[in-house]
Amino acid sequence: MTSRVYIIAEAGVNHNGDVAIAHQLIDAAFEAGADAVKFQAFKAHALVNESAPKAQYQQDTTGASESQFAMLKKLELAEDDFHALASRCAELGIEFVCTPFDHESLDFLHRELKVKRIKVSSGDLTNGPLLARIGATRLPAILSTGMSGLADVETALGALACGYLGAIPTEAGRVAAFASVEGQAVLHEKVTLLHCTTEYPAPIDEVNLRAMDALRGAFQLDVGYSDHTPGIVIPVAAAARGATMLEKHFTLDKTLPGPDHRASLEPPELRVMVEQVRIVSHALGSGVKTLTTSEAKNMEVARKSVVAVRPIKAGDVFGHENLGIKRPGTGTSPMRYWDLLGRAAVRSYAQDDVIDE
Repeated sequence: MTSRVYIIAEAGVNHNGDVAIAHQLIDAAFEAGADAVKFQAFKAHALVNESAPKAQYQQDTTGASESQFAMLKKLELAEDDFHALASRCAELGIEFVCTPFDHESLDFLHRELKVKRIKVSSGDLTNGPLLARIGATRLPAILSTGMSGLADVETALGALACGYLGAIPTEAGRVAAFASVEGQAVLHEKVTLLHCTTEYPAPIDEVNLRAMDALRGAFQLDVGYSDHTPGIVIPVAAAARGATMLEKHFTLDKTLPGPDHRASLEPPELRVMVEQVRIVSHALGSGVKTLTTSEAKNMEVARKSVVAVRPIKAGDVFGHENLGIKRPGTGTSPMRYWDLLGRAAVRSYAQDDVIDE
């Protein structure tokens, strides 16, 4: 049994608003062996007001003079661009995934592009209206949980459950939907949670991979990891810790201008990450502790038997002075050593013969 991790190569806005670069990112994700490539769909005017400041990491990478609105406006893609990108993904056989940041973009992804699932950013974990609308699409949802505690995640799941069940997501409605048998059933069917540290790059000492265990224990849902750390060590470790899904930013060139390039992998690094995660996934196995096929041939060589440490004649009594433990493991198991003591030998044994009675 193999516990395969679903790997999402996060192109995000690393196309810099250029659809040709976006196509190259799709090709790179496919060549790296990722299961999906993910973009972001938004209308800048619906996402942020014109005076909103940039995050510190955005100021560090793109300067502080322009507003967040101006930066995002340059990173928008047209609906025709998304159609072309989705078509390219279909040609290659890699899933097209997208994060909507507003209702219009969500409706476009659902009704026109007919995506298979919706990815929710950590920034929208508290966006009840968007979460309920996502639930109303009946599509599976991947919910990133950066900047949150378990109570925030439960509230978000309640809003999603309301959408799935057609309930009004008031506070009472969210609580009731989350607690209901129907709500729990649909959440288990539809939702994957991603642990995440929302910083670019994320400090290693704030990664807290054990939080995946907390999420899994609290909600009994599939849990994965969205990574913002440098390099590939942490996502590989997340796979080893049982992540069912991994998301990692990548770019064609870390030196390109833009907010996310520096915290992203380049294609060769992405390829290595995918390869390493696949190895870990294969190594996780079934979790059942049992003798394996390759081990079986080594049992007789590596294990030991009760042996005669000096010649023993038929009728001699077995004792500490004439019995010992040595390889190979072709005779009586050392676990039966005490059962042999005081018994008469059925036959004669030369020194180093394994005892077979």
